[in-house]
Amino acid sequence: MKIIVLFTLILCASSSLIAQKKRIAMEPGNFTVFNREATYEDGVAHLDSRPGDGVLWLAGSEFKNGTIELDIKGKNTPGRSFVGLAFHGKDNETYDAVYFRPFNFKHPERNNHSIQYIAMPENDWATLRKAFPGKYENAINPTPEVPDDWFHATIEFNYPNVKVYINGSAQPALEVTQLSTGKYGKIGFWVGNGSEGWFKNLEILKNDGNN
Repeated sequence: MKIIVLFTLILCASSSLIAQKKRIAMEPGNFTVFNREATYEDGVAHLDSRPGDGVLWLAGSEFKNGTIELDIKGKNTPGRSFVGLAFHGKDNETYDAVYFRPFNFKHPERNNHSIQYIAMPENDWATLRKAFPGKYENAINPTPEVPDDWFHATIEFNYPNVKVYINGSAQPALEVTQLSTGKYGKIGFWVGNGSEGWFKNLEILKNDGNN
């Protein structure tokens, strides 16, 4: 009898975790956009290019700890392609983000600037690079074969620790301790100044007890 009860408890716990994993449809009703025009087609959300940073926020999102997976595509255009994920967002100016510079993926001298963490508004990339060179950005290994093709990102959050894995790699491409004190908030697709980006296959798995 005890074995049956234990098995039932394990099964219920497993079901609870599975139920929390959610795939988000790329539809206008699921998002709110800041400083971009968003279009949706064939399961892909696209943000156009404009001056300043832009975010496509997931409506009603409140994320603390867990795992977020998504596919991202930028362009192999130097200085014109910054694409990633904003998280723990409070508003359009206050958030953390992890983003990518696809034009650096294959560059022999700049590939160590392929992935970047920022904590806005105080800690943008320039501030962090000057104060902590090499700490909040890194190369991606293995490098995506085609810089302007889709790549898969898996981002694990256990505040204040963030780990980013690319294309199923067992080793994180970036591992940082968050600089912000915001332990939860909105998530959204992020593009940098003058950049456009494409996003699809967004899946969110919240840790048990974090709503």
